Amino acid sequence: MMAKFAYYCLVIPISYLPLRILYLFTDFFYLLLITIIPYRKKVIEENIERSFPNVSKNERAKIKRQFYRHFCDLLAEGIKNLTISKGSLSKRFLVKNPEVMYQLYNQKKSVVLVSGHYNNWEWLITAQNFLFPHKAMGIGMPMTSKFWDKKINERRMRFGMNVIHSKNFKEEIEKNLHHPIAVLTLGDQSPGDSSKSYWMDFLHQKTAIAFGTELMAHQFDFAVVYFATRKIKRGYYEMELFLITENASSTEWGEITEAHTHLLEKEIIKNPAYWIWSHKRWKRELPSDIEKLRNEQKSKFEQRFTK
Repeated sequence: MMAKFAYYCLVIPISYLPLRILYLFTDFFYLLLITIIPYRKKVIEENIERSFPNVSKNERAKIKRQFYRHFCDLLAEGIKNLTISKGSLSKRFLVKNPEVMYQLYNQKKSVVLVSGHYNNWEWLITAQNFLFPHKAMGIGMPMTSKFWDKKINERRMRFGMNVIHSKNFKEEIEKNLHHPIAVLTLGDQSPGDSSKSYWMDFLHQKTAIAFGTELMAHQFDFAVVYFATRKIKRGYYEMELFLITENASSTEWGEITEAHTHLLEKEIIKNPAYWIWSHKRWKRELPSDIEKLRNEQKSKFEQRFTK
């Protein structure tokens, strides 16, 4: 009952406010974050320090403040995302080189569209189906609250996006293979199992990377496109597309994962404030015999996919 009241009587009415008004609320929240209620301060500081060991303390503090500012902008933009019009969204979220996707579509190639939790991914989820010719699909984990999960995904899907559950994404993809699709994945989630992760150097440390994007690409022989989302100014973003491969089956074990992770790393190093530093990204322990694990993973992969 409280969830319904909050959604219909508070969140939705607030989302109809102009974005500049929503920013006033989150500007105040930003002041609280840097003074009274420093959200996940320890996690953020540890993540930044581990990722930028050669940066001064003052510079790391600057990254933290800039992250809090961006995080508050995302809150305003996330609320606005629930009711933003197609026209407004198409002006605020642009694609620098959409021809990458159009060329693949003309070749009747389906695509895995991959990046990370960098800049505004929620606006892309909502806009993807009208930005590109491919039928848009997105893979996500359900929220704890079934009510909020249903309502948020309803709003995300109002322009044609199809949000599918991570547990049954294969079946849903197979149902839609009669026309080119673009499956959106965010590859920087912390994996659930260290032994099933792809371990590599990322931001100066050994990191467990979810391998699902690469497995999906090989299973269906999709093209893989990385997207970099950049903030042009407050409330305006532009994404640039990078073709990793037209045919996943032509790549070797780990090649796709290494490629999209390094591209994300490059964006983070260039503008670190726009990544979600409050996420407990490095909570998985490095396996004791990493080389043995990698050899086993590679062997299983090649047995499954090498023709």
